[in-house]
Amino acid sequence: MGLSSFGYHRRSVKNNAHWGMTMINHARATKSLIAFIVTLCSAAVIADDHDEALNLTSISPIHSTNFGIDQGEIEEIKRAMQTAVDGEFLPGALLLVGNSEGVGVLESVGMQGPDDNTPVNKDTIFRIYSMTKPIISVAIMTMVEDGLINLHDPLEKYIPEFGNLQVMDQNTGATRPAESSITIENLLTHESGIIQEIFSRDSDLGKMYASELQGDNTAQDFAARLGQLPVHFEPGTAWHYGHSTDVLGAVLEVAGDKTLDLILQERIFDPLGMDETSFWVPVTKKYRIAEAIHGAGMANYTVPRKMLSGGGGLNSTTEDYVRFAEMLLNGGIYRGNRIIEESTLAQMREKKIGDDVSREFFFYGNTGDWGLGFHLQPTTENANGPHNFGWRGIGGTFFAVDEENDFFMIYMEQKRGGPPSPFSANVAQRMVYEAMLN
Repeated sequence: MGLSSFGYHRRSVKNNAHWGMTMINHARATKSLIAFIVTLCSAAVIADDHDEALNLTSISPIHSTNFGIDQGEIEEIKRAMQTAVDGEFLPGALLLVGNSEGVGVLESVGMQGPDDNTPVNKDTIFRIYSMTKPIISVAIMTMVEDGLINLHDPLEKYIPEFGNLQVMDQNTGATRPAESSITIENLLTHESGIIQEIFSRDSDLGKMYASELQGDNTAQDFAARLGQLPVHFEPGTAWHYGHSTDVLGAVLEVAGDKTLDLILQERIFDPLGMDETSFWVPVTKKYRIAEAIHGAGMANYTVPRKMLSGGGGLNSTTEDYVRFAEMLLNGGIYRGNRIIEESTLAQMREKKIGDDVSREFFFYGNTGDWGLGFHLQPTTENANGPHNFGWRGIGGTFFAVDEENDFFMIYMEQKRGGPPSPFSANVAQRMVYEAMLN
């Protein structure tokens, strides 16, 4: 009886203990599940908040006096812009000055095109040409951060055709083997020796480029063809504008194992909300494309081609490019999305035209410098800085970021060739700085 009762009691205790542990485990599992669901919901809320922030316009008006610019100065700038329209140098133009707090100056004059009744506005689509280059340079540096690319990598690691590099003598046209490889940094600084025919028409190499680089090629095929041609000088010894950033586009494709448009979409455009920036403009948006009075050679980007030009193939709007410029001013972050580390961006703004690098072909002579993909131009009479950074497009567009004075500016027009205009990106930049410092 006692043993039987004891035996029954032990089984009951054991069963009760098992039931208790089961309930505790269920409770723990339920608690973990709830915590997991809460985490997922929080992440979803954060993602939704980020998406909502990116969907908001990049242009939030603030008073121009935040930038030291008064209404009289704005009117003076706008009158100067209008003279270019009245003189039929430009159909229209737009100027914007902003920072992370908002946009203090947004002035436009004229129409989107000579046969267009639509005023130039923040959503007008411009061929930004070489304002593509800073976007490519930032994409390259994000891959450097990810360990996919090293600045000292020889170019032939990605484009084998550069493995037998030849240098052309500028006086005789004779070629000799290069002493060193082109590096990724050489491409970013335009010290690769790769030129471009329109910037070196009279040179033997420029003429060779004109005859050998015809046709529509993919970015990688174009880079491969360049690799079979000589360079203008020993890599790292001089600065010369050219197809270096087109080659960087091909490097991005090889390192990222995707086409350039997809790489830019993932690394730059989607995180910034730049949904109007692309290599090709849908025909349904053709009515928004800015056209020029003087527009020699301006491409029709509603017709897709094989070539995705990292050197000058993108189209964009002011509203979109504000996002990129603001990200640069904010040290690599835009509305909670980090595109590039602040330290990497600081590295991109370091002067790279050393004393041993020739400035013979540098656009600004002995003034300013060049970083990893950006111009560096002094903002005062002191040639040593501070500097703003940015770049321009051959179709008249321009942007600059000035960390010292906490602003960026964007100027949009479409003009290529024709008589010199009384208003241009250079005049816009000068007048903005004069207004600020007045």
